Amino acid sequence: MNFDSIEMERYIAEHIDKEPALLHQLDRYTHLKVLAPRMLSGHLQGTLLKMLVRMANPQNILEVGTFTGYSALSMAEGLLRADAVIHTIEIDDELEPIISKFFEQSEHKHQLQLHIGDVAQVLQNIEGEFDFVFIDGNKRDYPKYYEMILPRVKNGGYILADNILWDGHVVQPIAHNDTQTKAIVEFNNIVTEDDRVEKVILPIRDGLMLIRKK
Repeated sequence: MNFDSIEMERYIAEHIDKEPALLHQLDRYTHLKVLAPRMLSGHLQGTLLKMLVRMANPQNILEVGTFTGYSALSMAEGLLRADAVIHTIEIDDELEPIISKFFEQSEHKHQLQLHIGDVAQVLQNIEGEFDFVFIDGNKRDYPKYYEMILPRVKNGGYILADNILWDGHVVQPIAHNDTQTKAIVEFNNIVTEDDRVEKVILPIRDGLMLIRKK
């Protein structure tokens, strides 16, 4: 059965929770003002992130790859605990003014902590364990992120990794210089073979790997 993807996306959007006004504004701003707006999570994925956060009810969230802040704001919408905090890391300092502008408008702004810099260095300055992690950073570093972050995830905690199907490239022959696809495939294989975790792939947008630490 074939579906028109645009029509299907419209249908889905009409049958899930309405996009909050602030997120709608950020989506529009990103598409008008920022290079590679496709990197933005968007309404469907944002709604899923909100729902997963509500289900997990985490106290300490880590996000790798803030971009313009849509996914962090979506997760903030799902927070139930007054003491919950989202640590979100972005390496591109040119995005900081945009992120801060929209974070400041959120009713959850006091629970959003933006860190600008390299993930490995920033993590050294964040204390404690994480209940929920969203990985959406540099695809070449996914295996490194996983090995770095999993030890700091609580037992029973979750990691959600974006783009793990990589436009279908993971099931196609990989060019020798395609380092991004190679890293995504390596990450997927590492997680698959890791008996410390449970895992499932959600074929939403570019693929999400939901991982639960045992």
